[in-house]
Amino acid sequence: MDAALPDLPPGTPGTRLAAQPRVGGDRRPRPGPAARYVESVERACRRLEADDVVPDLRGLAAQAGMSAHHFHRVFKATVGLTPKAYATAHRSQRLRCALDDAGTITEAAYRAGFGSSSRFYEASDAVLGMRPSTWRDGGRGTEIRFAVGQCSLGAIAVAQSERGVCAILLGDDPDALVRDLQDRFPHANLVGGDADFERTVAQVIGFIEAPRLGLELPLDVRGTAFQQRVWQALRAIPPGETLSYAQIAERIGAPRAVRAVGQACAANRIAVAIPCHRVVRHDGELSGYRWGVERKRALLERENALR
Repeated sequence: MDAALPDLPPGTPGTRLAAQPRVGGDRRPRPGPAARYVESVERACRRLEADDVVPDLRGLAAQAGMSAHHFHRVFKATVGLTPKAYATAHRSQRLRCALDDAGTITEAAYRAGFGSSSRFYEASDAVLGMRPSTWRDGGRGTEIRFAVGQCSLGAIAVAQSERGVCAILLGDDPDALVRDLQDRFPHANLVGGDADFERTVAQVIGFIEAPRLGLELPLDVRGTAFQQRVWQALRAIPPGETLSYAQIAERIGAPRAVRAVGQACAANRIAVAIPCHRVVRHDGELSGYRWGVERKRALLERENALR
């Protein structure tokens, strides 16, 4: 793991590993604290990836020789996700790959590394939001409410599963946004939103028009472990501030993955709530935004007006 440690406790070396004093005639540099943190986090990641039940935070911390609070901070600073979020994202990826590749549900449970079918079904419901058989059938029968409206940035489509908002799309043509939703959820049952859902849409539009209002809505965020690390980093950028793709890559501990960060931003289907508009080029100029650079500029200008 090639990781930067941006938020470690005071006194901790940064990305350059410090050599310890020589002992006797041993001239070899010894790992500094930052290296030991990275090694501890790597071991914790391997354990989180291997276990079909999320290990207890205290157990992970004890294995790393840290307090639970300290370990939680170090892990999040290194990986970009909390231990629980990392485990959930990894299990989600394992489940999806196993269900896509295996011939039967039983085989998928075995390939995903689950020791029992009951744990496999529990995990499937938690991370996929549906039973394994429903996922293999492309989500057929699941219900997603949606509505299309207008805001100052043009047309907007908002969709919500039983777990939270799963899409916020922006564009010029309302019909095109509906087709986009159908393409994204080809086997789901798309249902027009009722009065309660209209209030959700109004909250989203209100946030676009006045970012100071904030947006406190549950999100149904599904993606690979890497995408979720990027999206989590995006949500940590304060309104009115921007980071470059390279800076995001550094923050999630993958400084060489700048292109992959850009691809994760492009894969984001929940505009504004996952603020990929706050990512800019290394020189500060605006670049690719799937909903148009002018919309990106308008969003940033509104947020800057609050500062």
